[in-house]
Amino acid sequence: MPEGRNEFQLIRQIQRSTLVASPGVKLGIGDDAAVLDVPVGQHLVAATDTLNAGVHFPADTLPFDIGYKCLAVNLSDLAAMGAVPHRVLLSLSLPEADPDWVQSFTAGFMSLAEPFGVALVGGDTTSGPLSVSLTALGTVEPGRQLQRNGACAGDLLVVSGTVGGAARVLDLLQAAIDPGACSQPDRSLLDRPHPRVKLGQALTGYASACIDISDGLLADLGHLVTASGCAARLAIDTLPAASLLADLKAEQKLAYQLAGGDDYELLFTLPEQYASQINGWSGELGVDLTIIGNIEDGDGIHCMRADGTEYHARATGFDHFAAKPQGNT
Repeated sequence: MPEGRNEFQLIRQIQRSTLVASPGVKLGIGDDAAVLDVPVGQHLVAATDTLNAGVHFPADTLPFDIGYKCLAVNLSDLAAMGAVPHRVLLSLSLPEADPDWVQSFTAGFMSLAEPFGVALVGGDTTSGPLSVSLTALGTVEPGRQLQRNGACAGDLLVVSGTVGGAARVLDLLQAAIDPGACSQPDRSLLDRPHPRVKLGQALTGYASACIDISDGLLADLGHLVTASGCAARLAIDTLPAASLLADLKAEQKLAYQLAGGDDYELLFTLPEQYASQINGWSGELGVDLTIIGNIEDGDGIHCMRADGTEYHARATGFDHFAAKPQGNT
């Protein structure tokens, strides 16, 4: 393995590995701060997330996948706002300056950054426990951003992709099952989520509210209905499940779908007059969209079975400061 590097060599390695031509970057990596243009007639949208080893990803996660995921979770936040991503700032804490690790990490990062035209323009490196913090910057037309607080009674409740798969993968890994027991497509549910950036942009002007699912379906739906001052009726038999959940008992499968986190899918409300748009978005963007309930007057979330009886979930999702975190990394 190549000899370790000092901080400045590490920064230069990251700079070389992530260098892309990006209009609007007046000054990027190398100075105390970046200097960026904001397009005329656009509002700046900013999101930041921190990923810690053993909390947000298993300790044995490949550096390529850490690089990918640190960007994916931030792009998902921008997607939930309907924003177009442009730039990112990266703060990286490493136990040692390992050039091989950094090379793989930046390769994973760029595998997602390049398709979305995202440029790394600055950040920080430091010695310490493995931790990655990233700030993503995007733009949106004034007044066109998606928010959590616009849902109204009568709106449809729609989710992209599937829910519960990432939490199931994590449980398999934490149960000391050979990581090889999870096939690569299954493990990718946890390590390489798909940020629904194009979907978020398509929803602007249509969706009344939107949020990405990071802490669990019930937890994040709870944030949305609280912000909107309304209630949700969730048809639990319609929830889309990853194939990894197919062999589970119904109760266990439902627990993952309702409380499992790390899916990074979009959960949004849509006025019924736009219901015909759903199939068009799904076909154009290549993403499954499922109507899973509706918004109503009142408060709280009512999980309803197909027979009309109400189901009471035991857990709602992940809380970083709860005594017993549930169903999420």
